[in-house]
Amino acid sequence: MPEAPLTISDRIQQKLEGLTRAERQLAHSILENYPASGLGPLTALAKDAEVSVPTVARMVQKLGFKGYPEFQAELREELRAKVKGPIAKHDTWADGAPEGHMLNRFTDAVIDNIRHTLGQIDPQAFDAACALVGDTGRHLYIVGGRVTHTLAEYLFLHMQVIRPRITHIQSTSNAWPHYLLDVTPDDVFVIYDVRRYENNTLKLAELAHAQGAKIILFTDQWRSPVHQLADICFSSRIVVPSAWDSAATTLLLTETMISAVQNLDWNNTRRRMEGLEEMFDQTKLFRKFT
Repeated sequence: MPEAPLTISDRIQQKLEGLTRAERQLAHSILENYPASGLGPLTALAKDAEVSVPTVARMVQKLGFKGYPEFQAELREELRAKVKGPIAKHDTWADGAPEGHMLNRFTDAVIDNIRHTLGQIDPQAFDAACALVGDTGRHLYIVGGRVTHTLAEYLFLHMQVIRPRITHIQSTSNAWPHYLLDVTPDDVFVIYDVRRYENNTLKLAELAHAQGAKIILFTDQWRSPVHQLADICFSSRIVVPSAWDSAATTLLLTETMISAVQNLDWNNTRRRMEGLEEMFDQTKLFRKFT
């Protein structure tokens, strides 16, 4: 299966360390409102980033494009992909679907997504996110959307065992503003938001950010608008031969975070697990075969 093409965001991240000061300034400006940031005239992009027009031209070539028009064309394609609904996504892959069983094609796509995603993640940023999530001195809030609430619930269920002071907020609920009444600057929000980004999730993030809370975002390769507010952002590849996006890579990151956090204070985690098992035994929740 051919490799998924790099997004412009991917290219910028790969080149970031080798850019000049002005080029890095331009790169960060592009990423702030990506991928819509470069859709205007070249001079407008240069003005917004407070750099020269030649700086934009050099940067575009460093990213592998012949010129600004080619750069813009790629951005437009990414923007179209970003807003696709399920039917449009299905039509995109169905017309050119390669031969072979769906199990193989789907698995190849997921493996490719995982490889590209892990290649873009900074291990130090991941460790920092796990440290925030595992810090019992901070209240932890976990937020998901219409579809991603399943990932949020999965993380919440495990974190309930690992640590105290945790709240699951469903951003689609009309009651979620109540949860923000007690948010302090020491608190941490883990937010899931993938394309077809939800207005409720963005508003919740804005309010949490305004109250000084730390935000860890799990999003896709095009990045939710919440990324502008996030302290740490993990962008997963999500495209597969389906009408729906894949959660496999995001789940991988979530399960890795669970594993890392449980080991930060294993003695305490173990005590909580043992206490939970005792309650399971008392309630006879699970069948025993001995």
